[in-house]
Amino acid sequence: MVKREIKLHDKSVDSAVGPETLDRTDKSILRLLQRDASLSNVALADKVNLSAPACLRRVERLRKLGLIRATVALLNPKALDLGTLVMIGVVLDRSTPDSFADFEKAVQKVSGCLECHVVTGEFDYVMMLRTRDNESFNRLHAEQLLYLPGVRQIRTFMVLKEVLSTTHLPL
Repeated sequence: MVKREIKLHDKSVDSAVGPETLDRTDKSILRLLQRDASLSNVALADKVNLSAPACLRRVERLRKLGLIRATVALLNPKALDLGTLVMIGVVLDRSTPDSFADFEKAVQKVSGCLECHVVTGEFDYVMMLRTRDNESFNRLHAEQLLYLPGVRQIRTFMVLKEVLSTTHLPL
């Protein structure tokens, strides 16, 4: 039997812990929790064949290592009247550290912005946001996006159909 291990070398992990490895049980715990974080510790322990205290210690260790960042509820955007998903490509007018910092600070305050990433290629940033409908996006564009600092160009892509949207990481 070949034993596969994942070595952790993330610099954001507490350096006192040192390089760690994930065994099959750790990966099973992570897979199960990313599917359903509301599992009780007892139910989780049962699924991975551990005692409840041993399972809790492993989950706490995974949190301490930074592998579990948060435990959240994934909300249904359509049920909350936020069914319109918009992707936005942003080009800044200058590529200076100050212009990037100013934009990154300002984008934190954009209503409905779920993600913002520095990218290679045609754009400097790609943003993803949710809003109620085209009309509410139009308002957001006029009231917030046009006033982001240092922006030369914004290209908007309205999502017609979400084919795949997941938070599950491949383990």
